[in-house]
Amino acid sequence: MKPILLDFSEEFYTERLLIRNPLPGDGKAVYQAMQASLTELKDWMPWAYQEQTEDDVEINIRDAHAKFLTREDLRLHIFNRETGEFIGSSGLHRINWSIPKFEIGYWIDSRYSGKGYITEATEAITKFAFTELKANRVEIRCDSQNIKSRAIPERLGFNLEGILQNDGLSADGKGLRDTCIYSKTTKD
Repeated sequence: MKPILLDFSEEFYTERLLIRNPLPGDGKAVYQAMQASLTELKDWMPWAYQEQTEDDVEINIRDAHAKFLTREDLRLHIFNRETGEFIGSSGLHRINWSIPKFEIGYWIDSRYSGKGYITEATEAITKFAFTELKANRVEIRCDSQNIKSRAIPERLGFNLEGILQNDGLSADGKGLRDTCIYSKTTKD
């Protein structure tokens, strides 16, 4: 079956969160979260160095929505289930449908950091990948120096498969960084 024809839930819930595909109109909330979190995000996210307007973010979200529909990339937005406030962004990326395998990425509005939201979302997204998308492998890749990001797969029982030395550049592009590769598979 062609991935574009796959039908699956476009939203799901955890105890505290609504996790759903990006929708037109999300740009304002995402832009505000990005602006509130730039200082923290610049350590790890190259896109945090790009000057972006609210319109730029809305365009990016509409592109992500289209890619979700075509199953090229499955960005997911995270909202507080009670208040509806945008908390962060995650998703299933670097998709290989023939296996199937996915990579989970994430960032959080720093105003909500330290409350376990990303761990809760990542656990639900991992379950979604294995149950609804029939994943055989889910990865989380992160900078070896990003202690907060590394704590999430470790807390959720992902296996550290290895650390790729000098695998990438720092978010500011000025230094080499190592990449941790964590995974869960159907063999685990």
